[in-house]
Amino acid sequence: MTDHEKFMKLAIDKCREGIDKGQSPFAACIVKNGEVIACEHNVVWAKTDITAHGEINAIQKACRKINSIDLSGSTIYSTCEPCPMCFTAIHWARIDRIIYGAAISDAERFGFNELKVSNHMLKEMGLSDVEITPDFMKNQCVELFEYWAAKDGKKTY
Repeated sequence: MTDHEKFMKLAIDKCREGIDKGQSPFAACIVKNGEVIACEHNVVWAKTDITAHGEINAIQKACRKINSIDLSGSTIYSTCEPCPMCFTAIHWARIDRIIYGAAISDAERFGFNELKVSNHMLKEMGLSDVEITPDFMKNQCVELFEYWAAKDGKKTY
């Protein structure tokens, strides 16, 4: 197993944990210098906060952990392509690289109200330096949506 696979697996496991707690199927893991500095899942429904996405929660925790808003040198592993809000936060935090599994279109297929603006479009429009690696462990990440879809009481937003 490569380091990238290991870190994405942590995000996948965290996502499954969130799903089991009644949350939506999204999670992210932030790694800097080979060390996990944050790994969080979506808590939109737990907090009644539409901004409580996995990436946002991970960025907040990582910033607190290193006592800085500058996460330069880090990579975020996201189970799904970050939404425009999350991409913007990643850019502002100066995270170097996004590695994601499922695409925005996959989330949309499962009923999520996604904006049809890809990370590549945001990077180009905003002249961002963030490196983007899509479709990493995509099948395992799409399976998270299927796992979530089989749950009673699931909710989209």
